[in-house]
Amino acid sequence: MRVIAVFNHKGGVGKTTTVANLGAGLARRGHGVLLVDVDPQACLTVHFGLDPERAEKTIYDVLCRDLPFREAVRELEGQKLLGVPSHLDLAGAELELATTMGRERLLRDAIERYLQEAKGIDYVLFDCPPSLGILTVNALAAADEVFVPLQTEFLALRGVGKLVDVVTLVRRRLNPGVHISGILPTLARTGTLLAREVQEEIARHFGSKVFKTKIRSNVKLAEAPSHGQSIFAYAPGSAGAEDYAALAQEVDVMDVPHRIIAPLEPEIRVDDILARVEPPSS
Repeated sequence: MRVIAVFNHKGGVGKTTTVANLGAGLARRGHGVLLVDVDPQACLTVHFGLDPERAEKTIYDVLCRDLPFREAVRELEGQKLLGVPSHLDLAGAELELATTMGRERLLRDAIERYLQEAKGIDYVLFDCPPSLGILTVNALAAADEVFVPLQTEFLALRGVGKLVDVVTLVRRRLNPGVHISGILPTLARTGTLLAREVQEEIARHFGSKVFKTKIRSNVKLAEAPSHGQSIFAYAPGSAGAEDYAALAQEVDVMDVPHRIIAPLEPEIRVDDILARVEPPSS
């Protein structure tokens, strides 16, 4: 089983699109996939046609109301693709969990109990908020791997170092096994000099961690959420479906290295992580 957090603290890079369609692509390959919406904006929830204002039994209830994780799980597109929706109340989780003991491990503890009972789950994908806070820290603390969608534009390269710092700090203080295993170029405009230069820069920094698959800019990917469907259900013949099918295949066969377990630092405090990483510039 692989547990993957899809994270970038810059918005608009195709993070939710990747969680939804990579998850659907893996399910089409016969895997059991669980998608977890950890973003208060609830874009992944909306992507599959659910109303985040009316949704009952959500990740908010799991984290803030001690709801058993299994009670929040529902089918999205068939029995192979499952999901846990978000709720707009999740925006208040930072304050509600401020005095909760072990607040940075709530998601990990809840999903571990669920996975001990659940059958047939091969992949878990977390859709993280585009910011650093207790929700993102929870997802990184629960994950083994991190995928980073990175737009092939110059400004997208800003803050990449801080993103790596975030994962490194969580690795040192909360989850010694988590690591960045994939960098995904998104919203790629093929044939432009700038896109090629940015992709070369990404490859120079991250080497073999960069996926061979690039997600091209495609209007069908933007339209699919308004129909409550993955790209495979909405436009199976589109370039977006072709790209995410290729990505699912690449993820499915990638050689994931054994985790290098680093020792945890003493006196683990999530506040230290939040304080030592600057927020991304607007």
